Amino acid sequence: MALVLRNGQGNKNAYKTLVGAEYCGVKVEHVKEFKRSDKTHLFLNGHVFVRRNRLGKVPVLETPEGPIVESNAMARYVAKLKDGSTLCGSSVYEFAQIEYWMAFSTTEIDEVLTRWVYPRMGVGVYNAFSEQVVIDFMKNALHSLNTHLARGYKYLVGDRMTLADIVMTCDLYLGFTRVMTKSFTCEFRHVEEYFWNLVGQPAFKKFLGEVKQVESLPEMEVGPKCKFFLQYEVIDAVKRQRKNQKMDAHEEGGRGGTNQMTEAEKIDEQKLEAHEAEGVNLSGPFLGACVV
Repeated sequence: MALVLRNGQGNKNAYKTLVGAEYCGVKVEHVKEFKRSDKTHLFLNGHVFVRRNRLGKVPVLETPEGPIVESNAMARYVAKLKDGSTLCGSSVYEFAQIEYWMAFSTTEIDEVLTRWVYPRMGVGVYNAFSEQVVIDFMKNALHSLNTHLARGYKYLVGDRMTLADIVMTCDLYLGFTRVMTKSFTCEFRHVEEYFWNLVGQPAFKKFLGEVKQVESLPEMEVGPKCKFFLQYEVIDAVKRQRKNQKMDAHEEGGRGGTNQMTEAEKIDEQKLEAHEAEGVNLSGPFLGACVV
């Protein structure tokens, strides 16, 4: 059975596996006609896709042993398939360094970028103060990466391409093409040189094409998910206010006041509960991917 990678169009997480396979000489069949609507249908009405990934996410790599999910895990699998491949390092120490930079890329680059990009795409609620906090985190991460590369390193570990470089470049790709303008990245000259050097190599160009840096921050989009979050941000704020009022009333009750809800407050509480029952829970896991 050949390796089959299923994902939607333009998924930078899928590029990690595809570029890694290109360097290793491993054949991967790329099925990119996999639309979100198809995923929803399969997840809700069938068991085929659920067996591949119970979270209903793409990309998914199908192997003879079974499916693999999560982009870094898929990239590791492909990198270890070929005997003699140095993508995972040539020593235990190099392997540990590669693991470090992959973790750094995931937690300090990718997770921060999604909190910058998604609200501007209408996925979540945009907040100017929160965005500035995210930008500061991004600058701190890029400063750390820039300092490392300033020592004259062409690659993150050793003197050759490794899995750490593939993962880092694919994660930076989101920033360079979405929100990190030239005026932002010019402060990190070594990061710029590193990124443009790697995306110019044939294995990256095959899947990423000609990469162009975003010229300006994208205009704010208000998508359906953003409207949901706006609605429930208001509901959540009102519920917090109600809780604070009850606490104040309880304190007043201890001094001779009353702790009873008025009829109007009861009606408002019922409306809030009805609205909340119609949508999603604010405390759901998706909120973690957004800045509110």
